[in-house]
Amino acid sequence: MSKLINLQEEKVERAVVFCPILKDTDKEFQFAEIERLCKSAHLEVVKIFYQDGKALTKSTFIGSGKVQEIAEFVKTNDIDVLVVDDKLTGSQLKNLSDAVGVKVLDRILLIIDIFALNANSNEGKIEVKLAQNKYLLTRLSSMQGSQGRFGSGAGMRGPGETKLELDRRKLEEGINSLSRELEKIKRSREQNKIARKKAGIKSVVIGGYTNAGKSSLFNLLTRENIYVQDKLFATLETTSRRMFLGENKFCILTDTVGFISKLPHELVESFSSTLDEIRDADLVLHVVDVSDKNYEKNIEITNEILNSIGATNKRIVILNKTDLVKTPFEVKENEIPFSVKKRINLEKLKKVISEVLFS
Repeated sequence: MSKLINLQEEKVERAVVFCPILKDTDKEFQFAEIERLCKSAHLEVVKIFYQDGKALTKSTFIGSGKVQEIAEFVKTNDIDVLVVDDKLTGSQLKNLSDAVGVKVLDRILLIIDIFALNANSNEGKIEVKLAQNKYLLTRLSSMQGSQGRFGSGAGMRGPGETKLELDRRKLEEGINSLSRELEKIKRSREQNKIARKKAGIKSVVIGGYTNAGKSSLFNLLTRENIYVQDKLFATLETTSRRMFLGENKFCILTDTVGFISKLPHELVESFSSTLDEIRDADLVLHVVDVSDKNYEKNIEITNEILNSIGATNKRIVILNKTDLVKTPFEVKENEIPFSVKKRINLEKLKKVISEVLFS
């Protein structure tokens, strides 16, 4: 019988992180983002190692000298896991794990693990499990030799499960079964869209970089009380409610999963039905945490992802958390300074939404 994970009782694993410094890398942004990802996966980052991209190798990804340095640090500092801020092959995962003596997670597995921790709905659990199975299947032959290290804790968590089995036949059967279940959900969602369009009901979706305040904005605009927490990917499931705009006008407002740089292909595929909600909407409310010093970079990342999934719809950029900003900042034509907490420009936002949808 499956046993649900009790996050209060779960041990916080100690981690070291390795970041490859590639051409045009914003090192400060990279370090801050991967540290926040680790924190969301219940990992305590003890130290961040980095190395120029020219020194990377095929067998272990990390250069041999740096591998030895990390291995020595791991031995003397009670480290449980090494996180590599890039995509690794199965053989690189195994070789690195053998060299440093602890479990190794790449960026993809780390993000999937965070999704696994936060998946609550049936659809969210299916999407996460599908992403996990696809990830493991492509690395199966290499990872099996180190199954003991990869068998539990961060990177191997699944909704309602204690571990994932490394078995090709079971993984393939699971992928087929989960894909069929998601297809049923997708067909049901398509029928709802068709019904809404026939009734002339407009659709608005909230999108943006993760942890920008999307769910808080959703609660404010719909007077709902969906789950909000100050961590990455706190919201995975799409939630839709009516939003009243005044003058007998309303739309359907949908809250969606947040974005992040280098969003894993496995997750884009598995969450395609969720991302369809964004692509097919009449309007996207692009929420930005303007108090984040990297907010312009976050805008750029979100726009890249929206463009990559074919979201050519109209967008309003909401510069959220203006109440936390001490210095002046530029406001462009399609941007609205906003604060969910202080309700700054709430009526203005509703008016702009109404004008875009019904003018």
